[in-house]
Amino acid sequence: MTSKNTGNPAITAVWPGRPYPLGATWDGEGVNFALFSQHAEKVELCLFDDRGRHELQRIPMRDRTDGVWHCYLPEARPGQAYGYRVHGPYKPEEGHRFNPNKLLLDPYAKDLVGDLRWGDALYGYTVGSKREDLSFDRRDSAPLMPKGRVLETAFTWGDDRRPMIPWQDMVICEMHVRGFTMTHPDVPPELRGTYAALGCAPVVDYLKRLGVTTVELLPVHGFLNDRHLSERGLRNYWGYNTLAFFAPEMRYSASGKVKEFKTMVKTLHSAGIEVILDVVYNHTCEGNQLGPTLSMRGVDNASYYIVNGDNRRYYDDFTGCGNTVNLEHPQALQLVLDSLRYWAEEMHVDGFRFDLASALARESGKVENLGGFFDAIGQDPTLNRVKLIAEPWDLGHGGYQVGNFPPGWAEWNDRYRDGLRGFWKGDGGLLGELARRITGSEDLYGWSGKRPTSSINFVTAHDGFTLHDLVSYNDKHNEANGEDNRDGSNNNISWNCGAEGATEDPEVLALRERQKRNLLATLLLSQGVPMLLAGDERGHTQQGNNNVYCQDNELGWLDWTPTPERLALVSFVERMVALRRAHPSFRRRSFFAGQPAEVETVTDVHWLRPDGAEMRPEDWNDGNARCIAMYLPGGGIVDRGPRGEAQHDDDFIVLFNAHHDEIAFTLPATSHGAWRLLVDTASTAPPLTTEDAAAHAPAWSEPSYPLQCRSLVVMSRPDVRP
Repeated sequence: MTSKNTGNPAITAVWPGRPYPLGATWDGEGVNFALFSQHAEKVELCLFDDRGRHELQRIPMRDRTDGVWHCYLPEARPGQAYGYRVHGPYKPEEGHRFNPNKLLLDPYAKDLVGDLRWGDALYGYTVGSKREDLSFDRRDSAPLMPKGRVLETAFTWGDDRRPMIPWQDMVICEMHVRGFTMTHPDVPPELRGTYAALGCAPVVDYLKRLGVTTVELLPVHGFLNDRHLSERGLRNYWGYNTLAFFAPEMRYSASGKVKEFKTMVKTLHSAGIEVILDVVYNHTCEGNQLGPTLSMRGVDNASYYIVNGDNRRYYDDFTGCGNTVNLEHPQALQLVLDSLRYWAEEMHVDGFRFDLASALARESGKVENLGGFFDAIGQDPTLNRVKLIAEPWDLGHGGYQVGNFPPGWAEWNDRYRDGLRGFWKGDGGLLGELARRITGSEDLYGWSGKRPTSSINFVTAHDGFTLHDLVSYNDKHNEANGEDNRDGSNNNISWNCGAEGATEDPEVLALRERQKRNLLATLLLSQGVPMLLAGDERGHTQQGNNNVYCQDNELGWLDWTPTPERLALVSFVERMVALRRAHPSFRRRSFFAGQPAEVETVTDVHWLRPDGAEMRPEDWNDGNARCIAMYLPGGGIVDRGPRGEAQHDDDFIVLFNAHHDEIAFTLPATSHGAWRLLVDTASTAPPLTTEDAAAHAPAWSEPSYPLQCRSLVVMSRPDVRP
């Protein structure tokens, strides 16, 4: 045991401790430290001063149980900064990269102190050597590294409860913690861009007015700025570069305290809003074989990562980020499950969206949807009760798995995104695709017994154009990223409505606003779970940049400046969400049958041509057709209410016209009440509720409706059943 003369009292008592729980655990009397490393030969616990700047002491961890090194320090207290030095073979060709000169962050660290400062000493090999990563670097990396910090987890949760919003009632808003509030005028300047800001009354009230039930936060696990970005004066904005699976990112904390995140969750729960985290367990920030040695690479590289079976010096990279976490190894699997349980149980989050989830399913390189990871979650009494959402693809062979995730999982549905974009752009031959997507994508999810709520419907997400840019740019404009516009997707299925980017042409501007209304209205009237991208409801633009992963600035932050167009769009979204919430016709738990249910005599859905006739098989294949109607009789709902009661609704007809011409659409004849207009996206008038329409909108007396070019119309007639 060694200590430096810094004025801090040295730890004198070291007890054997316990192998579980892993990490640094304060029990009210002392701290237990436990670190898994199957292949290590020696492990040293390094203690630092409160700010993590000066190493005070190294304590050999002499006890080892089933690959877990452990000790107990009865004199240690919360706030103690620490890291590890792990000794063992440095043989990259065998998959081992131990280097005790490199201070390592505990993979189970629940709090971090200090920032990473890039330098060549962070690498286990000598940067610039002709032998590359086969060389060995002896410089101490501790001055450049963040440290773990022992956390006091106590927090007064009171009567906090998960809102438990039913899937069919959810309206998700995907947002960035920092970007959502950085320019918000009603948030105190010192809180903007933080967890505390998301819990501020003006922000919570805005989400409530909008009708959001669930916020989905871009990664909040501790993450790093990539070195190449730092050297160009940029930052990793999105956070898909995880360093610490248990610690909240401190750049989003106004107080520097973990409890700020808990306070945010509790506040949102009090408002009836769920919190879902976008989590990145498929890879870490340590990258490929030439990446830095910061944590798991130096703790036990061959256990935590998938190394190539033919040459263990290299990694199997299914993520495009250099490495893939090895969930076939029980300890790596336990790390991920422990992290998920920690965020669900200790931080009270309501669910998770898994980045590149197919990578988590790989066994022996292949995607196995019912593999160990899914089995483990499915039987876990905590995790099988939270909401699980997959990004159902990765970058490896066979990684595209939309529709193939197990029961209990919902999925981001990119088929929905592309179908809606193409239809409203005016592409031909998409009537069938539109019908499949807005009715819950039964072709993708019905075969396995899942329901429409397995489909997370979205038109835009953080990765790609915003809604405003989708209707304002034909091509991406990512010059600000410094990669010569090579980054970001080239397949945006976008249309600029006649002018590229900013314009003062009133016709182009009016068409763009109409197209936004078309896309938002379709999203919010579709079966499944709608997901809005934060800022789309107020016309946020990234100036054509479809990959702002490194733009932690006004380009990525939401602009809260009120304009007539923004306020009108916010009002439109509020009313469309309210329309969805008020009517079970748009929130069904079962797929349409296209025929009467056993207990009903009314067919649940009809598809109509502009002449009012039912669609025929050949009509679906008409490449020139861009106009259709979905007629939903209110007596055709097969779902039951919360007490088993039969559900009925008003009759609805939704008219879609992506053609460049006006079309006179023949309406279904009615014998019980007249059609009343609720929504016409060709008009700037706000949508009406069915009650407003009955009170203020005149009955539509004509047999047809003049459906304007590129517009959507919703009409209803009252339910007259007893």
